[in-house]
Amino acid sequence: MTHTTKPRLLIATLLTSAVLASQPALAQNYGYRDTLLVTPQGDILDYVPERGEVEIGYDRLGRRVLFDHRGNLIATEVPAETYFPQNNAREYPTDNQQLSNQGWNDDNVVTGGVPPQGRVDSQPLDQVYPDISDEQRQVYEEPAPMATDQATPRTVTPEIPVGKLARAEATALQVFLDREGISPGVIDGKIGQNVNKAIVAWEQMTGEKLDPNNADEILERLRLSGGLAFMSYTITAGDAAGPYVAEIPTDYSQKAMLPSLAFTSTAEMLAEKFHMDEDYLRELNPGVDFTIPGTIIKVIDPGAAKKGQVARIVADKGLKQVFAYNDAGGLIAAYPASIGSTDTPSPSGTVTVDRIALNPGYTYNPKINFQQGGNDKVLNIPPGPNGPVGVVWMALSKPTYGIHGTPDPSKIGRTQSHGCIRLTNWDATELAKMSKPGVTVEFVD
Repeated sequence: MTHTTKPRLLIATLLTSAVLASQPALAQNYGYRDTLLVTPQGDILDYVPERGEVEIGYDRLGRRVLFDHRGNLIATEVPAETYFPQNNAREYPTDNQQLSNQGWNDDNVVTGGVPPQGRVDSQPLDQVYPDISDEQRQVYEEPAPMATDQATPRTVTPEIPVGKLARAEATALQVFLDREGISPGVIDGKIGQNVNKAIVAWEQMTGEKLDPNNADEILERLRLSGGLAFMSYTITAGDAAGPYVAEIPTDYSQKAMLPSLAFTSTAEMLAEKFHMDEDYLRELNPGVDFTIPGTIIKVIDPGAAKKGQVARIVADKGLKQVFAYNDAGGLIAAYPASIGSTDTPSPSGTVTVDRIALNPGYTYNPKINFQQGGNDKVLNIPPGPNGPVGVVWMALSKPTYGIHGTPDPSKIGRTQSHGCIRLTNWDATELAKMSKPGVTVEFVD
């Protein structure tokens, strides 16, 4: 999720000479009104391009976008007020009294995404998210004691240890586990702790024993679950068109200036679509230009998402794994996770899921969040798969904590978080669609 090469976008399907001829004048005003041209890096374009210098299209949000003649994104036209958010002070309070009045907690919290009444740009999961009551608000103002020590990291070894597998065999094992709802994280053809944990969880779920070294057995299981691990995929015009951004800055203040935190390339988008490590996708398709529609590439076939109704979630901090159970107590899914750190530990005990949102925006406030760089003001960061919380936010009853996605799927289970439960975007989406407000979340060491 960190690939920063500017994508060469196919725009023939988006643009025609008639479109160019019919466009009104581009953004001319660089003050605090009308519209601005914002580069993929979040800067204001300091000139107004002549019509012959650029080609104009529309992104999926209906905004005009400018490309050079090679298809590189130059700028997106956005309302000035979204770039200069001084008019949002009422929605995004900055002083302690306002924070307290709106139910935000500015004490003893170390991370967070969408605060209780912060902005959420979301697509609902056919669920109603209740307003915060006075009783709930009081709970937010009186947080439970924080854990002071993190759980001791643990490793697991399957009853039949995984031997030295060929890359294709390791991939087949990962794909089988992924189809079963027992996620190995990103599929990269490599064996590590995420795979070992998945094997153990699968055996707990099914009561069976899995021989990961028996290639014939794994292939037969794959056949029964939908077919071989690899399949061919034809890149579409929509895949190539995006929209994409050239790169994702590290600094949150620069992120806040971008029109969205979309994928940076077609390859990055396709890797996430097929649950793959982006480098592995490129290895399987050497020399391929992923921006050309009609190109046939080799990808993983992860199968359909797991379905079911989750009643209880267990976040094992030491194992760095999340388990989802149904109301009968049966394990229905498991996911590798990044859960807290020594400096910013996750909560202890049991909380509940308060709200679930897809494609959420992210509200950064240094008074209640961790400190990011030199940023000391409230920042409203746009949604997108490369956003701080990815494409899913499952808010927990402990303020500012949640289960969410990530812009860096290859790091899941291998790095720490700011106290929340971080999953790959596809795992977080699958879990969210099987959950609803009121589901319990238990943190264990």
